[in-house]
Amino acid sequence: MRTLFVKPAQIERKWFVIDAEGKHLGRIAVKAAAIVRGKEKPLFAPHQECGDYVVIVNADKVAVTGRKAQNKMYYRHTGYVGGLKSENFERLISKHPASPLELAVKGMLPKGPLGRKLLSNVKVYAGPDHPHAAQNPEKIEL
Repeated sequence: MRTLFVKPAQIERKWFVIDAEGKHLGRIAVKAAAIVRGKEKPLFAPHQECGDYVVIVNADKVAVTGRKAQNKMYYRHTGYVGGLKSENFERLISKHPASPLELAVKGMLPKGPLGRKLLSNVKVYAGPDHPHAAQNPEKIEL
């Protein structure tokens, strides 16, 4: 078995837009991560960036089931002793409407330099408008 190396000239990049209004957080994140990773392409190589670009709009209207709005916690550390900070989903989405979706997609991408590069191909916007209309993104229905 041989390792597949895709040349940059062979990669055809497309733009996709996902409307998150009323959709479940995890479903959107799974679909976005698969597209950005390139898993839906026949020339997929797990060690290369061969995926497409994803624009997610209406991130502030994303749905979570049950009592996750109050119980789902997001943690970060300041770097100092005793510096663990936590916020629940409700508070985070009121302060930074795009953060929960960005964090969900980030968690589904590989860790390391490749994952950081792939995350830059995901654009998340709180409202219905985005500045990527010139790329003619295809709309994806979930």
